[in-house]
Amino acid sequence: MPYVIKQSCCADASCVVACPVNCIHPAPGEVGFGTTEMLYVDGAACVSCGACATACPVGAIVPDATLTTDELPFIDLNAAYYEAFPHADRTPVALVPQQRRLTRTGPFRIAIVGAGPAGIFTADELLKHPEVEGVDVYERLHTPYGLVRHGVAPDHPSTKLVTRLFEAIERQPKFRYFLGVRIGEEITLADLKSHYHAVVYAVGASSDRSLGIPGEDLAGSVPATALVGWYNGHPEQDDLEVPLTHERAVVVGNGNVALDVARILTRPIEMLERTDLAPGALEQLRDSKIREVVILGRRGPAQAAFTVPELIGLAALDGVDVVVEADPEMLSGDDQRSQLLSDIASREIDPESTNRRIVLRFAASPVEVLGADGRVTGVRVARNDLITGAEGVVRAETTDEVHTLEAGLVVRSVGHRGLPVADLPFDEAAAIVPNDRGRVEPGVYVVGWIKRGPVGFIGTNRTDSREVTDTILDDLDAGLPERIGSLRAAGDLVAKRCPAATGREGWQHLDAVEREQGAAVGRPRVKVCDPERQAAISAAPPAPQRRRLFGRFK
Repeated sequence: MPYVIKQSCCADASCVVACPVNCIHPAPGEVGFGTTEMLYVDGAACVSCGACATACPVGAIVPDATLTTDELPFIDLNAAYYEAFPHADRTPVALVPQQRRLTRTGPFRIAIVGAGPAGIFTADELLKHPEVEGVDVYERLHTPYGLVRHGVAPDHPSTKLVTRLFEAIERQPKFRYFLGVRIGEEITLADLKSHYHAVVYAVGASSDRSLGIPGEDLAGSVPATALVGWYNGHPEQDDLEVPLTHERAVVVGNGNVALDVARILTRPIEMLERTDLAPGALEQLRDSKIREVVILGRRGPAQAAFTVPELIGLAALDGVDVVVEADPEMLSGDDQRSQLLSDIASREIDPESTNRRIVLRFAASPVEVLGADGRVTGVRVARNDLITGAEGVVRAETTDEVHTLEAGLVVRSVGHRGLPVADLPFDEAAAIVPNDRGRVEPGVYVVGWIKRGPVGFIGTNRTDSREVTDTILDDLDAGLPERIGSLRAAGDLVAKRCPAATGREGWQHLDAVEREQGAAVGRPRVKVCDPERQAAISAAPPAPQRRRLFGRFK
């Protein structure tokens, strides 16, 4: 009974270390670790000891005998990785180098701006070095975890188990949160520079790319970044207007986020009630009239942006019919996406089915969002010809063959985009802060999407954080200027400038309250979405916990 990995990797590498027969790859140090869609178990070498499943912090590894029928493709997905292994660009065994030690003893203080995966992973990497006195993580919201809290779909609870790693990291004695602090406003980069030897920005890419077509700004045309924040309880999207009165919604773009949006809009309310979907969004979805979500992809199945694990999950949905609309020749490829889509396309759907449905339409591009009285009424869609260039790159060329899809909601899901950061340079074309291996200037760094652009998975940030940490250590060894402040002085400054700011214990109390509210109604948690209520709950931990505090932000 070999074990199988069935979701994207968190890059913790616990499973790799636990495996006694080295059958999980790519491993740390191998090309592809932290950047592939997932890790893979060699079923032929697996001895079924279960050590990897025990070590995995997110529950992604299971015995193959426990897979459902719809999950069986994960067996082939894992096996395919080893058809030509060891790969030419990978060694079968990756050695973990001895940990680096600084030539300067410090102690050094580091500030990180942003409490998402990139920021927390970077804190963890820095805290492995005894020369680091402390790492303070600043976050403008009263809740940490970034896109894990506000981006991962509510019906993907296993992906959110990566928070177990974050909880272990934030419990370290040299780790401190400053939540509810807006860097660039209440606290400036100059303030941080005076207290810390290095400042790392991990602020992500919070905006979205536009379609650049007429009608895009009509009411009912929303970016996926906003819609995802709405159903995940992001305080800044709690009041987003999401029209759910028409039977059809259209999602432009076919990445993982597009699939998330389509699932949330079509899954039965009984299933959504068992998730941590935001209370306000849940009540609105309860009365939703949407029966069909059409996902438009401008190129073919082989070029689709969604990952194979996400497609397998989509195909396995209960209570939702999944339809593929593509020319048959587009589904004849030998790549895994095309094969899976061909299998989905061959399914017979009961003509009497009352299920909602998701339509995956390929070689199609929107050319105009239609409206009346300032609101979306539909989308004009053009068929695309797919042209393969000399280098094998497939591009889409819009034709004159156009049709109209009636819809009340249009969601553009064509990618995130970074925003300018106060006091830092910004590359408008790439939408990142220009950097050299994370270095903006000695003492100031970037990590995550604001460093490399909005690509990769949660685990990719682990690899990225290691690169930036190495750059910081290089600069500390080279001799960064001494700072006049201290960790205590930094806490005093935050208390003075940001009286509503909270710390680690405040977040832990808010987390406990949300979980308790969820347990009372059979849900993982009921999120508190109002920022003032978040702050009030965070500022009032229970008495036994309050007695253990040493300062406001411990």
